[in-house]
Amino acid sequence: MSVVGFDFGNESCIVAVARQRGIDVVLNDESKRETPAIVCFGERQRFIGTAGAASSMMNPKNSISQIKRLIGRQFSDPELQRDIKSLPFNVTEGPDGYPLIHARYLGEMRTFTPTQVLGMVFWNLKSIAEQNLKAAVVDCCIGIPVYFTELQRRAVLDAATIAGLHPLRLIHETTATALAYGIYKTDLPENDQLNVAFVDIGHASMQVCIAGFKKGQLKILAHSFDRSLGGRDFDEVLFHHFSAKFKEEYKIDVSQNARACLRLRAACEKLKKVLSANPEAPLNIECLMDEKDVRGFIKREEFEQISAPILQRVKAPLEKALADAGLAVGDVHMVEVVGSASRIPSILKILTEFFGKEPRRTMNASECVGRGCALQCAILSPTFKVREFQVNESFPFPISLSWKGSVPDAQNGEAEQEQLVFPKGNPIPSVKAVTFHKTSTFSVDVQYSDVSDLQAPAKISTYMIGPFPTLRSEKPKLKVKVRLNLHGIVSVESATLLEEEEVEVPVSKEPAKEDAKMETDEKPNDTSAPGANETDVNMQDAKGTAEAAGVENGVPQSGDKPVQMETDTKVEAPKKKVKKTNVPVAELVYGAMVSGDLQKAVEKEFEMALQDRVMEETKDKKNAVEAYVYDMRNKLCDKYHDFVTASDKEELMAKLQETEDWLYEDGEDETKGVYIAKLEELKKQGDPIEERYKEYSERGTIIDQLAYCINSYREAAMSNDTKFDHIELAEKQKVLNECVEAEAWLREKKQQQDQLPKYATPVLLSADVRKKAEALDRFCRPIMMKPKPAKPATPEAPETPPHPGSEAQPQGANSPKASPNRNGDPSENVPAGSGEAPPASAEPMETDKPETTSAA
Repeated sequence: MSVVGFDFGNESCIVAVARQRGIDVVLNDESKRETPAIVCFGERQRFIGTAGAASSMMNPKNSISQIKRLIGRQFSDPELQRDIKSLPFNVTEGPDGYPLIHARYLGEMRTFTPTQVLGMVFWNLKSIAEQNLKAAVVDCCIGIPVYFTELQRRAVLDAATIAGLHPLRLIHETTATALAYGIYKTDLPENDQLNVAFVDIGHASMQVCIAGFKKGQLKILAHSFDRSLGGRDFDEVLFHHFSAKFKEEYKIDVSQNARACLRLRAACEKLKKVLSANPEAPLNIECLMDEKDVRGFIKREEFEQISAPILQRVKAPLEKALADAGLAVGDVHMVEVVGSASRIPSILKILTEFFGKEPRRTMNASECVGRGCALQCAILSPTFKVREFQVNESFPFPISLSWKGSVPDAQNGEAEQEQLVFPKGNPIPSVKAVTFHKTSTFSVDVQYSDVSDLQAPAKISTYMIGPFPTLRSEKPKLKVKVRLNLHGIVSVESATLLEEEEVEVPVSKEPAKEDAKMETDEKPNDTSAPGANETDVNMQDAKGTAEAAGVENGVPQSGDKPVQMETDTKVEAPKKKVKKTNVPVAELVYGAMVSGDLQKAVEKEFEMALQDRVMEETKDKKNAVEAYVYDMRNKLCDKYHDFVTASDKEELMAKLQETEDWLYEDGEDETKGVYIAKLEELKKQGDPIEERYKEYSERGTIIDQLAYCINSYREAAMSNDTKFDHIELAEKQKVLNECVEAEAWLREKKQQQDQLPKYATPVLLSADVRKKAEALDRFCRPIMMKPKPAKPATPEAPETPPHPGSEAQPQGANSPKASPNRNGDPSENVPAGSGEAPPASAEPMETDKPETTSAA
């Protein structure tokens, strides 16, 4: 079972896997630890990851990047509109109000949703993990920003489904960082809480998390963020600075050329990194635009001045995190800084001034999220036994339910009523049961209570509950189960109708037992989310008001007190029984992919992946043809020189040159079958030459083995050794005749072969010599390995068997009482089968050791 963590960033991605010795970051095809989050569409295939980054400069309009900023957002989102202006590819509004990406693929313009493109990135990350693990990867854990909305979280899950992945959990990136930080700590306090602030400034956003650590657990105290404060914003400042400078100095407008924009942005990113370690830095780009070379120069002080509006926004998330956690600056014991943009000196200076302490860098700024995701996957997976460490996550947004209730003041009017279900900071996962007094089909909306931090619609989804079955009770109750799952997604899981029925049963004199109590608001047991909070919230449309009880955690409400039977020996008392009936629930999530579209996306991704695989195999076959041309040409002039005639060599060299010219002209873009046929055509001429060289190289060793086999059996047959006395002379003569025949065959073939030139077809083949050796061995071995016959027991042998465990003393081989050993080897020097010679040190004709015998 795979245990993998994926950290997909706005610019690059990390793949981490869990092994027995710990967490490893996997290397991609180019042996790099970070894989670019880019999909480049070509005329015949896609280029994803490192291959996409290499193609993006030459094909900018079809290179899709920064997918993280596009998924799950409406096209009218102001932040999305600002991002689109800096993107080299075309993004338009789809019929559903969400963005569509346009790219030229397989010779025609096609549209893709951001979710589909993210699925392609996940497919590439999955392939990297599978190549490293040598196993299929399905289960995983994916890191997401804390500010992701419900729709964005669902989009990530849909993208994972398209890639064939099954996320065990979507974990917040700052929580993953805190997990990777705390699980290895062995000095965490048992009672006093250690408060650590994690500041993650990545390529496109800033996230702050304050976590409290105790021995064996962490608790997220607060989250805060700025979605548009990251390293790319500093790059953009430098880009606009130099773009204006070049327009004035070199009279070129970089914004009018997509490739020039990409090159200048890449140069500004490098310049930013240089300024992080140096007080000043130059910028030089050759042929940026209109065949003009440009040069620039900037000091760190000037860079900080033009970046001042961005730097002023750093403090706001820090202050909000402290306020939400209810902590003062002095209550934060440590500050950990991670993220690709956290190395900017001015940011570190602001953090130092705010917290009054130097930020620490004990974690890998780029890999900590991926490692935390892999650790979370290992905790959830049964594959590994992980140190006991509890992660108490909190949800960053308040979630409420709204529905329409009756208002007596307004005739036949209905008004929206709202109830907060999951407040901000609610634990993840969590389950709450909401009780309604409804008798007909109605709808419930799940929505954000406060959208001030979100640029997204308040309404998340709508659930239609009904139709109801025939009611038998006057006041039925409908218990609706609302779940906040591990991914941070809210859903109405089920609706159960509770009806009370009175039945008469005899009552004994014994006191009422525990099961005589009946709680109408008994909460369903949530087994799928261990540790989840489950709460009953009672809602009733009565007299124009909605009664909403607070969080009671299993305590029955006053309006639903348990009914207890009275004990009486003379009368029968009524008992109330609760009948439970499931009510259908229909879900509508605004902006999410429906199951049919998701299945089509999965099939489309499979087709594109198949096309990519076919093209990769075609490239391999083309490379094989090219490699054969160069390799055979070199060998014809070197070690194959004596094994080919001058005319054949000239003909083959011409054929190789013709193939090489074809490869770079007409054969530049052919199918896989054409390359296979071309390689087979070349091998028809080249293989005989290669075979003659191979036969010449191997022939000497094979002949020596056969000659040694012949000599060994001949010596054994002619030996006077007593070990072979039991073999009849006629049998030995057969062995000698077989050896003579084999030797004559070998001599004749060898003479014929020696008379032939090296370029002629050989008459003595290594395969024939091996077969001859095997035939000789099959004939001679049974004869020379024939065991000695057993001699009858002598009269002097004891009538009673010897005591168990006793053994006869060994006697000499010439003793009349000695019996031959049935398991003995009479011919130790006889070679093994398949023509292999016996050990060179064996001397079968002489023996100095007497044979030992065992008691008969």
